[in-house]
Amino acid sequence: MLSDEALDLILRQARSHNVWLEKPVSDETLRQIYAVCRMGPTSANSSPARYLFLRTAAAKARLKPHLSAGNTEKTMAAPVTAIVGYDLHFYERLDKLFPHNLEARSWFEGKDALVEATAFRNGSLQGAYLIIAARALGLDCGPMSGFDNVGVDAEFFPDGRIKSNFLCNIGYADHDAVMPRNPRLDFDEACTLL
Repeated sequence: MLSDEALDLILRQARSHNVWLEKPVSDETLRQIYAVCRMGPTSANSSPARYLFLRTAAAKARLKPHLSAGNTEKTMAAPVTAIVGYDLHFYERLDKLFPHNLEARSWFEGKDALVEATAFRNGSLQGAYLIIAARALGLDCGPMSGFDNVGVDAEFFPDGRIKSNFLCNIGYADHDAVMPRNPRLDFDEACTLL
């Protein structure tokens, strides 16, 4: 069982951050984040998430026109912005990812609605795993919507195979610039026991 300190780090005291220190995130650290988050479960081990890590000023400049006004400054200041996307052709890798059933590809191929739902759902799960992995490795995150998905997809994924889901700024936050935490629903407001 995780310690209280570990639970605080990854969820209970973790926050979505908007103000970043000028401290770079190494490529090796991004590889470590992926090494942890890729182990999270997905349906049929489909692993449809695709992560595009924007680390340079030139890459961020390509993203900037597609951001909402409220997300521009914090995204430009973040050391890394991940575009968390999902691959609509994920089933092409099931021979590697689900080798004990080589028929798995046929479950999805040609079934566009099922592919979209499976890719989006499981890619969203994997995006959450990315956040937890980054926090567990000592980084801070600022996940967000507030961008033009169509514009981002045209700019970064023009072949249409990958679709953007959400953005996540990653780095080392200025913890003195954190807003008060918003409330959460109580158990009885969000959960039902049958």
